[in-house]
Amino acid sequence: MTDITNSRILILSTHGFEQSELEHPRDALKSKGATVHIATPDGEDITGWDGDNWGDKATADMKLADVDVADYDALVLPGGQINPDILRTNEDAVALIKSFATKGKPIAAICHAPWLLIEAGIIERRKATSYGSIQTDMKNAGAHWEDSAVVVDNGIITSRSPEDLDAFVAKIVEEVEEGAHHREAA
Repeated sequence: MTDITNSRILILSTHGFEQSELEHPRDALKSKGATVHIATPDGEDITGWDGDNWGDKATADMKLADVDVADYDALVLPGGQINPDILRTNEDAVALIKSFATKGKPIAAICHAPWLLIEAGIIERRKATSYGSIQTDMKNAGAHWEDSAVVVDNGIITSRSPEDLDAFVAKIVEEVEEGAHHREAA
């Protein structure tokens, strides 16, 4: 078990992340005492998507290739349409998600980010939710999809949209404090 005040949480993202879905978890987890790092494919700062246009930049802490899963207690995957669509074609990003899954560490994905869970092969036979427009993708990947603010299945946390961010962050804290989960390898 890891108290949230002693935890280290990684956010994996690239350009086009939904602004609130990166900023809210980052800021809320930091306010609870967690150390939060952002990894990007090239280690460069990334630009969010806010409403109908490009949003603010998020400062990257490291390059994806430099991440050591052993250094982190959980992984957070912000949504938006652009960010997860780009990352699901990045073999290193998918491998990182699989590594967190294999080690039983909590993985939190919101909005369109469950596409990454599909690509990593870790959503089949799990209860999950997502943004409504990708529910068919989730069901086709074998998820037991439900329309709920947040769904947790053995440390895999999913949420629908920015409206669910408070519930999403609360579950991240709960799952981090619960510790590693034993689950089938990805």
